[in-house]
Amino acid sequence: MDCRPGCAACCIAPSISSPMPGLPNGKPAGVRCPHLDEVLRCKLFGQPERPTVCSSLTPNTEMCGASREHALHFLSYLEQATRP
Repeated sequence: MDCRPGCAACCIAPSISSPMPGLPNGKPAGVRCPHLDEVLRCKLFGQPERPTVCSSLTPNTEMCGASREHALHFLSYLEQATRP
């Protein structure tokens, strides 16, 4: 499955605990990653500075569903369910 254009749910809903440029402590859940461009594409894609967690999260039917709203809801649920 390919990423849905204009979605970026995986760059908004989950927290990212590893450092990235401009965010030495990572990104909190529900906050848009500052490395998204104006059409919601990752500006760090393919760069060594991109966090490993971002590269390892691949789109799939269960996570992405049929809409951006589904993906945001699903990833928000996972974030809450795995919170320590």
